[in-house]
Amino acid sequence: MSATGSSAAAAEIARLRTELEDHNYRYYVLDEPSIPDASYDRLMRELKALEDANPSLRSPDSPTQRVGGAPLSEFKQVAHELPMLSLDNAFSAEEMLDFERRIMNRLKRDDPIEFACEPKLDGIAVSLLYRDGVLERGATRGDGRTGEDITHNIRTVQSVPLKLRGEGYPALLEVRGEVYLPHEAFEAINEKARAEGGKVFVNPRNAAAGTLRQLDPRIAAARPLQMCCYSVGLVEGGSLPERHSEILQALQGWGLRINAESDVALGAAGCDAYYTSLAGRRDQLPYDIDGIVFKVNEIALQRTLGFVSRAPRWAIARKFPAQEESTRLLDVEFQVGRTGAVTPVARLEPVFVGGVTVSNATLHNRDEIARLGVMKGDSVIVRRAGDVIPQVVSVILEQRPDDASPIRFPTHCPVCDSPLEFIEGEVVVRCSGGLVCAAQRKQSIKHFASRRAMDIEGLGDKLVDQLVDEDLVHSAADLYTLTVEQLAGLERMAEKSAANLRRALDDSKQTTLPRFIYSLGIREVGEATALNLARHFGDLDALIAADEEALLEVDDVGPVVADYVRQFLDAPQNIEVINALIDHGVTWPAVEAEAAGAKPLEGETWVVTGTLDSMSRDEAKGRLQNLGAKVAGSVSKNTDCVVAGPGAGSKLAKAESLGIKVIDEEALLALLAENGESPP
Repeated sequence: MSATGSSAAAAEIARLRTELEDHNYRYYVLDEPSIPDASYDRLMRELKALEDANPSLRSPDSPTQRVGGAPLSEFKQVAHELPMLSLDNAFSAEEMLDFERRIMNRLKRDDPIEFACEPKLDGIAVSLLYRDGVLERGATRGDGRTGEDITHNIRTVQSVPLKLRGEGYPALLEVRGEVYLPHEAFEAINEKARAEGGKVFVNPRNAAAGTLRQLDPRIAAARPLQMCCYSVGLVEGGSLPERHSEILQALQGWGLRINAESDVALGAAGCDAYYTSLAGRRDQLPYDIDGIVFKVNEIALQRTLGFVSRAPRWAIARKFPAQEESTRLLDVEFQVGRTGAVTPVARLEPVFVGGVTVSNATLHNRDEIARLGVMKGDSVIVRRAGDVIPQVVSVILEQRPDDASPIRFPTHCPVCDSPLEFIEGEVVVRCSGGLVCAAQRKQSIKHFASRRAMDIEGLGDKLVDQLVDEDLVHSAADLYTLTVEQLAGLERMAEKSAANLRRALDDSKQTTLPRFIYSLGIREVGEATALNLARHFGDLDALIAADEEALLEVDDVGPVVADYVRQFLDAPQNIEVINALIDHGVTWPAVEAEAAGAKPLEGETWVVTGTLDSMSRDEAKGRLQNLGAKVAGSVSKNTDCVVAGPGAGSKLAKAESLGIKVIDEEALLALLAENGESPP
């Protein structure tokens, strides 16, 4: 190539690298993507083609070089120039007060101390070494003094810049942080592993650790790890700000990701308020945290306070209640759900985990029992996060007792003794008894009465159990034949309660077609699918008459759902129940079948958060869906708009951090009125 041609290629390569690095920074550090993925991919292909044509212009800090070449044969040891120390822990507000008191005494001061506050990510601590702004080495924490060289894998982490942005960074800069796997990525990895018969990880931390210890960087590149920086280590040939919070901001400016939840608080009281706030939002975060780290913010004060043994005096981690604990599996029972699915439930020695005492946990299905290799009597690890049902995630094999016994999956329903159906290709085992099975009847009626279905106030789970056990109710339609006298005769039911329930039953007869379809409990037909069916067909008779080909024309209905709908509506006993419900007075306003053509919010994703004055969030969701929007429960980079009422919390904060459009209730009402969807 001529000198002129080479010069032009070098200039174009430099331009593409700069543009791609800027897009990476916006996407992975700021969470503010500036171009669609397809456009990004085109730029990357252009750069790769130019580098392939001009191999002498390829450099290690190019965005194309994130995936290494041949796998390593072993990990090399790395000595940390400055030790990566651990932190002391606090488990209560009182211990935080003691921590503050020790600092105040040592500093001989009475005025409150300013603390930097950061979520303690439940991941793997790593060190990144940048020389003249270029990533030279990545290493694990190890024992704090010696770790493993994981540069080949760290280079695949998109939020780790191969070259720092801007200027002003020291000539030698060691950055420390946590590598973690977000929940969504963790679930996707495990789902793929189950489908391929591969290794299923216990939790995101184990998945992140296993990924960083792969000798083949292509495996790490296929798993979307993230990294958040929390401090610096060795610094030479330059200076940093004099506050920890300002150092983090400087790191972000140089292209490194920091946690968006980081903040500054004054004194132990401010730290406690931050802890309480984040603890309340912990389960809404897209990643695991196991506590909060509080650090004296002024670097000069950190130097004065110094260290003790393996921990700094100026920092502490206040831990959350553990989300995983070990206990013993005493027995396994098998529960039958609304669709006949048989679920094994572990009966455990009670253990305090995730802030509550847990004595039961799900084992999911027959395949999960086999995968875990769990036996009765085993010591097991139980995980509970937020409102998620506790689950057994692993077995402590070295503690298996001699009298441990295998778990035998039944061949007949534990409730009605009907044969169980073991369908090839399905992990779920089902009772074949249908509504003959009391367990299926109970769950079906509970679903029918639930708030998002027919919304029968006062008809709780225990009362449904009684009604079925007393042989008063055989299907949902029988609910409307109950008398006040029958209800008052039930355990813990007085005449007033019976009259209130009878009134609630009568009130529930006025419903909507989407709610009615959802209440029937057709397998795989949730609220959104029920709404789409109602919109598409306009009335129940048209839905009942629709063949599978007609069903497949409905948005969100594929071959599997179409088959389930037809199976349900082809069963004579189900049509009998539907007719009986209508005979008992269940009714709904006419639905205008949707006309062909795009809707104003077609293809958009909306989120509703906070409190609305003129309607409930469910009503707002329904009206937005009528305009074609998909209404999600969480905010992501794919969200188009957020409706925020008073009391909007983390969803609003995340929307603002991502630069997503936010409107208030007044703007929502104007939008609905403009498109004929005003609330009554």
